[in-house]
Amino acid sequence: MKNLIDAYSKIIESTGEDLSRDGLQRTPERAAKALAFLTRGYDQTLEEVVNNAIFESDSDEMVIVRDIELYSLCEHHLLPFIGKCHVAYLPKGKVLGLSKVARIVDMYARRFQIQENLTRQIAMAVSDVTGGIGVAVIVEAQHMCMMMRGVEKQNSSMTTSSMLGRFRTDINTRNEFLTLVNRG
Repeated sequence: MKNLIDAYSKIIESTGEDLSRDGLQRTPERAAKALAFLTRGYDQTLEEVVNNAIFESDSDEMVIVRDIELYSLCEHHLLPFIGKCHVAYLPKGKVLGLSKVARIVDMYARRFQIQENLTRQIAMAVSDVTGGIGVAVIVEAQHMCMMMRGVEKQNSSMTTSSMLGRFRTDINTRNEFLTLVNRG
């Protein structure tokens, strides 16, 4: 933590600010704690997050968890991107505890990321854990690196998807997922 605090002190001073100013006196420490929290996904493993919450089930119908909010940091500018994630899988003898889907999303989102990789990492993790016959993930997000700097487009958003197994090979399965995710 000390290295982060020192680094934030240098960054703030390099902008021309005075770290002895009342509002900035503890900012390096607060910023370091915030960054550690925002990147806590590096300290987690898939096994810890799932915590054996895999249950035997005869269900072979699509399981969908919609509108999982996510917060991540763009690895190019270290600015936030914020959005939601939809995850579906087709079980094959096992289902995953509901909250674990959201925890998997958080674990990968709480790292420096690009949205394309985040989407694929979530899909691969759900596939690995469930052993299902297909996984689909859609991430929709707004990127502060595009909104606050650069082209400054306030209403832009990005959508990425990763389709594995039957979601990739069977158009009917893919369409069922897309229909269910997009219903209001």
